[in-house]
Parts: sequence; C-alpha cells; structure tokens
Amino acid sequence: MNIEGNVIIYVEIVIYLLVTLGIGVYFSRKKMNQSEYYLGGSKIPGWALAFSERATAESAYMFLGAVGFIYITGLSGIWILSGMFLGVLFSWLFLAKRFMNERKKYDVYTLPDYFSVKFPGHGRTIRLLSALIMGSFSLFYIAGQFSGTGKTLFSISGIDITLGTVIIAIIIIAYSSMGGFMSVVWTDTVQSFLMLLAFIIVPIVAYIEIQNNDLSISQSLAAMGNGADEWFGGLTGLALGAMLLTNFSWFFGFLGGQPQLSSRFMALKDEKERKTATWVAISWTLIVYVGAFLVGIFGSVLYEQGTIVDAEMILPHMVTDLLPPWIAGIIISAILAAIMSTASSQLLVVTSSVSEDIIHKTMGIKMNNRRIVNISRLTLVIAGILGLVISLISESFIYGVVSFAWAGMGNTFSAVVLLTFFWKKTSGIGVIATIISGFISAILWMTSPLEAIVSAKASTFFICLIIGIVFSLMYPDQKKQR
Repeated sequence: MNIEGNVIIYVEIVIYLLVTLGIGVYFSRKKMNQSEYYLGGSKIPGWALAFSERATAESAYMFLGAVGFIYITGLSGIWILSGMFLGVLFSWLFLAKRFMNERKKYDVYTLPDYFSVKFPGHGRTIRLLSALIMGSFSLFYIAGQFSGTGKTLFSISGIDITLGTVIIAIIIIAYSSMGGFMSVVWTDTVQSFLMLLAFIIVPIVAYIEIQNNDLSISQSLAAMGNGADEWFGGLTGLALGAMLLTNFSWFFGFLGGQPQLSSRFMALKDEKERKTATWVAISWTLIVYVGAFLVGIFGSVLYEQGTIVDAEMILPHMVTDLLPPWIAGIIISAILAAIMSTASSQLLVVTSSVSEDIIHKTMGIKMNNRRIVNISRLTLVIAGILGLVISLISESFIYGVVSFAWAGMGNTFSAVVLLTFFWKKTSGIGVIATIISGFISAILWMTSPLEAIVSAKASTFFICLIIGIVFSLMYPDQKKQR
C-alpha cells in the first residue's frame, strides 16, 4: 500500500480513537452513583448491552486467533466456532434472565457480592476469594489485550510496539475511568458495529477475488493436506473425539463465569429489553462467526500456507491487500475495537473487585456514592497502569496466563453460577471448594501432559462441578437465604 493509502488508514484510526475518548469525556460530565458506575443504573437499552457483551466476549481472539486457526486447519476449524456459538446461545437463552432477576432481588452489582449474599454463612470468604481470583486474572487479561493492540499496530503500520501499546492503553484507561460502565458499553456499541461490518465486507471481497482469479476452493483446501478439506480433519476414533472436545470446550467458559459478560446480563432493565438483547446478540454472533469462518477459508485459498509468516495476521493482511485504504482503515479500526472492548470491560472487573467487593464490602469501609465512584476511578487507573507495565515486561508470560484464565476463572465460576442457579442443595462450603479446586486444577492440568489430550477448558469445568456437588452434600448449609 502506498504512502497516501497509509495516511488514510492512520487518519481513520485516529478518528476512531478520538470518538471512543469523546464518549468517555461525555459520560465523565454526568454525576454518577454506585449503580450507574458499575452497571449503568438500568438506563442502558437491551440492544446496546447485547452489542457490548458480544464485543467484549470476542476480543482479538475472533479477529486474529480464530481466523488464523481456520486458515491453518481448514474446514474442521468450524467446530471451535460451533462450541463458542452454543455457549453464547445458552447464556442468552437460559442465564441472562436469571442474572437480571437475581441482581434486582438482592440489589448487588458484582458476581462476588451476589455469591456472598446467596451464601451468607460463608459470605465474607466467598466474596474475598472470588474478588481476588477475578481481579487477578482480569489484570493479566488486560495486559494481554494491551500487548495485542501494540502488535496489531506494528504489523499494520510499523509503529513501534511499545509506543502503540502505551498510546492505546492510555486511551482505554481514560474513557473507562471517566464514564465507568456507561462509557464502556457505549464505546463497545460503536466497536461492535465496526466488528460486524468487518466480517460482512471482508468475506464478500475475498470471494469476489477468488472468482476473478478462477480459483477452486475445494481444490485449494485439498492441496493443503492434513485433512483441511474434511469437516472432521480426517480424524477418527479417539483422535476425533479429543479434537471435538477440545474445540467445544470453549462452550463452558460462556456459562456465566466470565464477570465481564455476566455484568451485561445483570444490567438488563426488564423482560422486554432482555428479549430484544437476546435476539440482537444471537444475530450478531451468527453473522460474525460465519464471516470469521469464511475469512479463514477464503484466506487459505488466496494465500498458500507459508506465505503469511504469522497465521494470526491473515485477516489484517487480507484487509490491506484486498481493500481500498478508506475501507481498510475502518476494518483495522474494528480489529483494534475488538481488543479495546475486552480490555475496558476487564478494567471494570478489577475495579469492582477491589473497590466494591474488597474495600467497601469485605473490609466494611463506609462510603457514600460519590466517594465510591471516585475510589473506583482511581482503582481503575492504577489497574490500567499495572496492566500496561505487565504487558511491556512480560509479554510471553501474558498469553499463557490469558489461556489459563479461561479455564481458571471462566470455567470455575461457570460451575459456581450453574450450581447456584439450578441446584438448591448447593452450600457455601461447596462454593468455596469449587473456587479453590478450579484455581488449583487449572494450574495442575495445564502444566501436565494431560493438556495435550484434553484441554483444561473442558476438564476444569467438570472437576469444579463434581467438587461443588460432593462438598455441598458433605457440608450442607443449615440455614440458607434463598
């Protein structure tokens, strides 16, 4: 791409970043109470919450990781998207309403606070354990997303990775701290539209390019080898079962255990808004997932294996190679949007864990709404700076922790959510045992040879579920608030 084209792309990226910053400034001028800063005060429409939840959930993984995985594996890459789609479907159809109603019933703003209220006999321990684990994992999630922005900018424009990381991190910290949940959701909404646009435009343009060059999709996939032209990757027996289980394992992390996602369900105003949000979220996911699959497949047809040094950069490569600069700038902004939406939401998780769950509730420090909001803003800035520092000094370590967090945090608390929602015999000791076992089992499993056979993203969930049931039966609560 020529210099003029690069300038157009840079200008569009700058405009996008200024828009997100402007949203933060707008909401910073509004007086907010505790409810508004953490969950929007039930003032945000369902469709916006749906867009926010989807943008937050997908992050850079969908644009870079999933597309790159499909580019390498071929048709069998569809199963990883299938597992994720089923998780999204289940969470919106069966969990969103329960989250909304439970939040109203117990007047809570965070998952740790909700668990502690449900099991008052062990509430203090549950709240502290949950807040520490969620806050810690989210901090590394943030660092991973910050690093992703730097690498993306470098791969596209050659901007120094450290400089790019710092600039984007400052903008994310700024708009998130100023407007809290309100600014994060509305910036997510803008980002979600960009992501949707990207996965509509790129597959269409790529398909036209394939037709213009008279290329055969089936022949290209067959030439890749390794079963790329087969839906099951040429696998049979135990190998096929292990592959399907590993790919479908992403399903378990969507079952309520990711606090940055469940907070969107808790923020829903009423049943009407929930229904609207559900259909928006499902429709968005279907379009984006189909688009991501087609981009990966079409990319493998247009660019032979080995021509792209880093497979995860296949989408940015296609964007700059196939699209005119003014459209490429929008799509690249969408990739940054995917990363930024997750980082900002994770910042709120750390903030609520520290200021609300630990300082306010566990330590019992009395504060009015204004002081809580101010402390939350300060906590968010500190968390953002810590995440930035970690991203700059420990990049290789970060991505391992991000993968571990899906099992250690997502699956652990998914098991806790399901037990709490759907099994009346769940006890406080059972919840504590589930949380501890999830943390420990994720570490042991991922560092053992078992990880190569069955992913910890699947095993951790079942271990937590079994431990929760066993300990709840062994140590039932005598009196429990329901």
